[in-house]
Amino acid sequence: MPSNVASTPNHPPVATDADELARRNQFLLSLGARVRALRARRGLTRKAVAQAAGVSERHLANLELGTGNASVLVLLDVANALQCTLAEIVGDVTTSTPEWLMLRELLTPLDESALARVRQAASQTLGMTQDPEARSRRIALIGLRGAGKTTLGGRLAAALGCPFTELSHEVEELAGCRLSEIQALYGLNAYRRYEQRALKQTIENHDAVVIATPGGLVSDPTAFNQLLSHCTTIWLQASPEDHMGRVMAQGDTRPMHASPEAMEDLKSILAGRAAFYRKAQFTLNTSQQPLDETFEKLLAIVQQHVST
Repeated sequence: MPSNVASTPNHPPVATDADELARRNQFLLSLGARVRALRARRGLTRKAVAQAAGVSERHLANLELGTGNASVLVLLDVANALQCTLAEIVGDVTTSTPEWLMLRELLTPLDESALARVRQAASQTLGMTQDPEARSRRIALIGLRGAGKTTLGGRLAAALGCPFTELSHEVEELAGCRLSEIQALYGLNAYRRYEQRALKQTIENHDAVVIATPGGLVSDPTAFNQLLSHCTTIWLQASPEDHMGRVMAQGDTRPMHASPEAMEDLKSILAGRAAFYRKAQFTLNTSQQPLDETFEKLLAIVQQHVST
């Protein structure tokens, strides 16, 4: 269909219709919001993303604010003219074959709970999910740093008489260097590959184990699917203030080091990941009672659902 927008080689498109302008502005605002949400989910600063992408921090800020970006609007016009989604032009995997396209059309109308049921059924059909009895003996604690995964995980493993492992330490063992060095030397994608390998090895090596997972593991669909399919998952939830206080008490303020907006950054990360953390089978708020009472509640959850 024809565009209502005129453009020149040296200037971004100028809308000639108020409704069209509002629609396009909303598209850019939504695009910026998705970029911000993805950045928060991964716990990355704007500066870190800009450096990794090879763009200026100002350009990334404009993208997140929904300003500028005339080129993406041109692609949007072309997609509208072709009566397809922007993803089909850009090359998203769900547009690569007829089966992907038909699956996407089937799934698009479903709400979140229905999609979860489809995912679980697909995982079982494909043989990716272990039976509940085997899965129940591997306890995976998820949540942001400062939720209590290490402290409570160690006590839980001792009470159950099984090993306790911090997945971040396993990643460092595989890589032969510290986590900060992995990302600095090789980048986030390399870190994710090490994380996936460490999780796979931990699952293969232990029929019964308590695993403290890195806070950002839920941002990697491959690793998170593996965790949900092979472990009983418990989200250790806490208030932002407790997260911050506990991390600072450990002398660690990553990834918000030297940031005057540290608390706002932490809240953004938590908000970006909360929907993923809620995929856990159980949730325990570690801010609502003292440590000993929290541990007793955690132990009761596990003892009620773990097969012996």
